[in-house]
Amino acid sequence: MIKNILARVIAASFALAGASAFAGDIVAIGNPAAAALSKEQLADLYVGRNQSLTLLDLPESSAIRTDYYKKLTGKDPSQIKSMWSRLTFTGKGVPPKELPDGAAVKKAVAADPKTIGYIDKSEVDGTVKVLLTIN
Repeated sequence: MIKNILARVIAASFALAGASAFAGDIVAIGNPAAAALSKEQLADLYVGRNQSLTLLDLPESSAIRTDYYKKLTGKDPSQIKSMWSRLTFTGKGVPPKELPDGAAVKKAVAADPKTIGYIDKSEVDGTVKVLLTIN
């Protein structure tokens, strides 16, 4: 009986660990003048294959950031950080600028048509344009 209960507790722990930490919708945002992006185009930007735009990131501790990278690239933030470290070391790229919260990301994106970021969909207003909803 105790083995059965222990097995269920362990299984539940693994299920929760694999579950998404952020329950809301995540959207990539740009200046209202920006063009929409495909998921592939956005992923290319955030893994450094395309550096035509300035990228913004939320803090490493953010649940939104973890889900964003997992859903967009299939990689966790530590893998993305490693990729950017290599690109930075070889002089082939500049990683996304980390801002403290969604409000700061939204303000920076609204001010610069060459900048994109991501936030919780509930934070979107008329100052920014949703480029892509991340599922």
